[in-house]
Amino acid sequence: MLDFDFYSPEEEIALPLYKERGVRVFVKRDDLIHPYISGNKWRKLKYPLQQAKTDGKTLLVTFGGAWSNHLLATACAGARFGFRTYGFVRGDRLDNPVLQLCQLFGMELHFVDRERYRDKKALFNIYFRDSREAYFMDEGGYGALAAEGCSEIANEICDTYDHLFCACGTGTTLAGLAKGITTRQWKTTLHGVPVLKGGSFILDEIAKLGIINPANVRLHLDYHFGGYAKTKPELIEFIKTFTRQTSILIEPTYTGKLFYAVHDLIAQKQITSGSKVLVFHSGGLTGILGMLNRF
Repeated sequence: MLDFDFYSPEEEIALPLYKERGVRVFVKRDDLIHPYISGNKWRKLKYPLQQAKTDGKTLLVTFGGAWSNHLLATACAGARFGFRTYGFVRGDRLDNPVLQLCQLFGMELHFVDRERYRDKKALFNIYFRDSREAYFMDEGGYGALAAEGCSEIANEICDTYDHLFCACGTGTTLAGLAKGITTRQWKTTLHGVPVLKGGSFILDEIAKLGIINPANVRLHLDYHFGGYAKTKPELIEFIKTFTRQTSILIEPTYTGKLFYAVHDLIAQKQITSGSKVLVFHSGGLTGILGMLNRF
């Protein structure tokens, strides 16, 4: 087992709109878990790291973009738990604070063009096929072991909620939450907010993990703001207002879109009066460093 203590409370945010609509909104503060292994990143890493230890692997090989929270979390976790780390970075060579931190934690970076990056298994095999030390970890931590870690979020939820919301990239966190809710036979409605255009594919991706019935999940497909890591002025203004009113930092790629969706659905009265809502804050706040010029 990996020794990693953390703190992730449930905190109510009482914004005027929520009071007006008679809806109570709480945040599961996974952003407080760790400065770099934060939010769903620790959830996704826990069991793959344990499997790597069990298999006697000493090198974690993974993938991400130039501002990837997953790369940074893996680099930091590797330093903490005694692994070497290697990251394939999508696109042209860049030098930014996130990648500098990855290197500071000891990660070796390898930049690859977008065409080659698409086939991650092929990349791994080209460079590490003969290595007995290397352990493959998919982009964003996608996989059944990662979803198992995310399912444990339900173990920590202290109260009962009518609705549970999370942002979706690969769908791994959503799949894990669905498993946790189903295992405990809660009547909570699970909502996923895809942060990329055409996010309906997420149901197919999480079904591949074999632990979810897509009928148990509601996807809200209209909050991508143009696509992954895309923004619009109304999203930026919402993030600024929300952060100032709550002191909870959110960012444009994941959590900003998530909280915007929750706020909008409450405003539209799609969340009924008397409801209790829990929003999963998945951390990843270092990603905002590449978008500060938009504020």
